[in-house]
Amino acid sequence: MHDVIANAFPCRAACRRLLFASAIALGSSLAFTAHGSAADKAGWIGTWTASAQPAWTSDFPLPLGFPSNLYQQTIRQVARASIGGNKVRVVLSNEYGKVPLKIGAAHIGLTAEGPNVQPGSDRALTFGGTGSITIPPGAPVVSDPVELTVAPLSKLSVSLYFPETAPTDTMHWDGHETAFVAVGNKVADPELKPDSKQTQRVFLSEILVDAPADARAIVTFGDSITDGDGSTVDGNDRWPDHLAERLKEAGGAPVAVLNQGISGAKVLSDRMGTNALARFERDVLSQPYADTVVLMMGINDIGWPGCGLAPNDPEPTAEDIIAGYKQLIARAHDDGMRIIGATLTPFGDAFKGGPFDGYYTPEKEKIRLAVNDFIRSSSAFDGVIDFDKVIVDPQKPGYSKAEYDKGDHLHPNKAGYEAMAASIDLKLLAKPQ
Repeated sequence: MHDVIANAFPCRAACRRLLFASAIALGSSLAFTAHGSAADKAGWIGTWTASAQPAWTSDFPLPLGFPSNLYQQTIRQVARASIGGNKVRVVLSNEYGKVPLKIGAAHIGLTAEGPNVQPGSDRALTFGGTGSITIPPGAPVVSDPVELTVAPLSKLSVSLYFPETAPTDTMHWDGHETAFVAVGNKVADPELKPDSKQTQRVFLSEILVDAPADARAIVTFGDSITDGDGSTVDGNDRWPDHLAERLKEAGGAPVAVLNQGISGAKVLSDRMGTNALARFERDVLSQPYADTVVLMMGINDIGWPGCGLAPNDPEPTAEDIIAGYKQLIARAHDDGMRIIGATLTPFGDAFKGGPFDGYYTPEKEKIRLAVNDFIRSSSAFDGVIDFDKVIVDPQKPGYSKAEYDKGDHLHPNKAGYEAMAASIDLKLLAKPQ
């Protein structure tokens, strides 16, 4: 596996960034494959992201938990901005769709409470000047700008209406934020009366604001521990959320924190999302104004093989995972980005006695320790955040502190995520010189 990774040449983002910048400058709604910091010239920066992933098939042991399609329905999805602005745009994705996706109408507004929008803040979204658009399979689209004053850490509601059958093949499973579904075209309703609710996101992958002076972005690139499994639904208390709050409180130029975690994500292989090497350009390198990425991924590469999630997958070596890291480091550096390594948190007895028993074994723990040793001591990363030391029980190495454990012995809880964010030295994330 190492030889395969070592011979994979990174794809540079510069050309796609230039194309996106040109599309923004022309006010185009043409589908784009990535958007990045050459778009800095156009003055747009992500304030919120949710990495798109494909809906899996019924042979996977985790249920999707939401309808496989929407038809003549409105879905209103809530997202918390990390930094503010005076104009907004949204990015919608049909990346994993097999058929064209018809958006009949779309609106954005400031969230009031639950499914409701603050009076006077509702804005209709257009795409190349029209109120509807059809997104081809495999493509995203960006809306035209609308004027809307967005405060840092405020919530936005994005409403989409689907006049035709819309298979929900492109989604973000662990949204940890309630979305509201209603029959009919209700995008302009300030008070929405939902017919159903779900916590999975569909089609919405990014919200952009006009970049304030000297704004920059940090991308958190990881798995469920970055995505927020174990945090509070609607609570915005994942560790990247707390980091965004700390950066705002610290003052200075605005710093967007873009959460590109996917629950179940792995460095080297697909299943609950595309592997890290494949999605690195889309989710990290192509983000406008992004100068730093924090990488925390690899525990699923270690834990999945041999348990109910991937009973027939071969177990990787520490060297396999490290080889993947080295590729991500090289590609970040080639693109002028700083990359910070975050250690893998303890997983002793993870899922023990349940359907995914075998996720943890003493042999797998040796792999985690070897990977963490590389992160800490190799000097390959531009800096290290030692989350393992925050979460580990000093009386029981390899296991989480009880007060930080969600209960499955893998994921931190709300208190754990807050402690992780509090442990980060903000100087490590200061603007690169």
